[in-house]
Amino acid sequence: MDVIRLKNMQFYGFHGVSDSEKHLGGRFEIDLEMNLSLEEAGTTDDLTKTINYEAIYHTVDICVKKDKFYLIEALANSVAKNILKSHPIDSLVVKVRKPHAPVRGVLDTVEVEIKRTKKDYV
Repeated sequence: MDVIRLKNMQFYGFHGVSDSEKHLGGRFEIDLEMNLSLEEAGTTDDLTKTINYEAIYHTVDICVKKDKFYLIEALANSVAKNILKSHPIDSLVVKVRKPHAPVRGVLDTVEVEIKRTKKDYV
């Protein structure tokens, strides 16, 4: 299986447990690793034989902005579900980072990673 990655997409959303996260929002970073066959696209150089990166980005943008989740785990699941249902991808890995998570301590970011296939959302 071949892979297309979109790395460090950045969005502003209102996900979290605290009131400030729900009302003020914050920055979220998302990486996608999408598994699909790229053989035909590679041999034909035909744009219609691969996925549209901008359409994928737009799908993620909608997921981040349309709903409010308490957990970044739920946001990652929403991204996976919407991409797998609307694009010809066999499986994917979604990473969601929350750079300024309200944690009492010093850290760069909080990150979740989920792996899903089309079968997970039948």
